[in-house]
Amino acid sequence: MGATGVAGLGYGWAEARWFTLRHVTVPVLPEGAPELRVLHLSDLHLVPRQGRKRRWLASLAGLEPDLVIDTGDNLAAQDAVEPLLDSLGGLLDVPGAFVLGSNDYFAPVLKNPVRYLLPDDGRRATDQAKLPYDDLVAGLTGRGWLDLTNTRAAATVKGVRIAFAGVDDPHLRYDDLGSVSGPADPDADLRLAVTHAPYLRVLDRFAADGYDAVIAGHTHGGQLRLPGKGALVTNCDLEPARARGLHRHPAASAPGDPGSSWLHVSAGAGTSPYTAVRFCCRPEATLLRLTRRSPA
Repeated sequence: MGATGVAGLGYGWAEARWFTLRHVTVPVLPEGAPELRVLHLSDLHLVPRQGRKRRWLASLAGLEPDLVIDTGDNLAAQDAVEPLLDSLGGLLDVPGAFVLGSNDYFAPVLKNPVRYLLPDDGRRATDQAKLPYDDLVAGLTGRGWLDLTNTRAAATVKGVRIAFAGVDDPHLRYDDLGSVSGPADPDADLRLAVTHAPYLRVLDRFAADGYDAVIAGHTHGGQLRLPGKGALVTNCDLEPARARGLHRHPAASAPGDPGSSWLHVSAGAGTSPYTAVRFCCRPEATLLRLTRRSPA
């Protein structure tokens, strides 16, 4: 048993450094619109010493995406902002939009890892040292990325008019849905909503307001998955079956159903520095290929 546990821990340590790029097609564009390539980054939890992760992140600029969406939890150390911006490199020359997560605001702390598998008790580590999130925001907005913290915004990418809405981290209950609620812009070609944590109250609101897709992170895909079963937890009230990948919201809805959206949840590319293992859940970024909607 001891040898098996050590082997499993060793594999989990190695898998947390085995980065991958996933490809997902999302049919959300109107007839006549050009396809868009959207790079979804999430949950990097960057520490400056993570050279492998930084090199992998820098390599993603070679994909030449049309748009980058970052769904938060970028930082895991006080001195991570400059290494992060340096690693993003050429991606900062691409149109982008972002929201923050709890681990952009507060430094990670050592916790009993078993707590992750237990029901959420509502406790949040907001009494810990604050991270330099204002420097992160300044670095991203200074390169033209849209800060979607409890706000709406708009951009045109390859001639496609995009209406955005985003909220601050729902895991900390920083989301202010009242500031973004209301019908999505009907004149936009594409309506995208962005959140760090995919809590149902946020997904319900964005779907009801007519957003074509909601982009989220936070779950780490479960981080520890079992073959044949998948994720055990999501660290929010989203069910484990939708802990990563492309789904519908509400879950039982179909494309074209009123009050429903596509939902893409990234499994993210990092871990807490105190639990730096993943199992059956490789760290990832996703290249979303946005294509035309099927005819009604």
